[in-house]
Amino acid sequence: MPSDRSADAADALSLAEEADAEAAEADAVAAAARARARAIRLRRQAEAEAQAEAEAEAKAKAKTETEAPVGDTEEAPAEEPAKKPVRERRRWRTGLILKVLAAGVAFACTCALITLSVLMVLNHRHQAAEQQRRAEFAAAARQSVVTLMSLDFTKAKEDVQRIIDDTTGQFREDFKNQADDFIKVAQDSKVITEVTVNAEGVESMTNDSAVVLLSATSRVSNSAGAKQEPRTWWLAVNVQRDGGQIKMSKVEFVP
Repeated sequence: MPSDRSADAADALSLAEEADAEAAEADAVAAAARARARAIRLRRQAEAEAQAEAEAEAKAKAKTETEAPVGDTEEAPAEEPAKKPVRERRRWRTGLILKVLAAGVAFACTCALITLSVLMVLNHRHQAAEQQRRAEFAAAARQSVVTLMSLDFTKAKEDVQRIIDDTTGQFREDFKNQADDFIKVAQDSKVITEVTVNAEGVESMTNDSAVVLLSATSRVSNSAGAKQEPRTWWLAVNVQRDGGQIKMSKVEFVP
C-alpha cells in the first residue's frame, strides 16, 4: 500500500508540473499576443501621425503657392541668376543715360558760357566803337566852332578858306557863295575874334552823323586894341562824315 501511495504522489506531482508548464506557456502566448497588439497599435498610430503630417505639409504648400505673387514658381530661386544680369543691364543703361544727360547739360552750359562771353565781347566792342565815334564827333564839332568863329582880319581869306574846307553840304555852298562879302566885312571892321569852347556833348548820333551841343566863349578886339567883354554862346552843331573827314553841315545858335 505504501508503494501505491508513492506512485500516486509522483503522478500528482508530474501533473502539477505539467499544469504549471502549460500555464507558463499560456502566459507567454498571452504576453506575446499583447505585445503584438501593442505593436500593431503603435504602427497604426505612427502611420496616422505620418499621414497627418503629410496632409499638413500639403496644405501649407498649397497655401504658400496660393499666396505667392503671380508668376512666382518653385523655380524662382533657379531663375534668380537669370534675373541678375537683367538688373545689371538695366543699371548699366540707367548709368549710361545719366552720363549722357550730364554730358548734355555740361555741353549746354559750355555753349551758354561761350555765347555769353561772345556777347560780352561784342557788347564791349560796340560800346568802345560808340565811345570812339562820340569822341570823334565831339572833337570835330569843337574844331568846327573854333574855325567858324575865330577870325583875324589880317588873314581873312585864309580863315574863310579854312571854314569852307571844314564844312560840307548846303551850309558849305551857302557860305562859299557869301565868302567875298564875309572877307570884306572882316577886313573893314579890322576885328580879331578869339573863341574858346567850354564844354560839348553829343545829343544824338548815327554811324555817320551827329548833333553836338556846345558852349563857347568869344573875345573880340579891334586894330586899335579895344576889347569887348567875353560873350558866351550856345550852339547846336550838325556834323557828318565826308570821305575820310568829319565836317560841319549845319550850325544854330541856341538862345
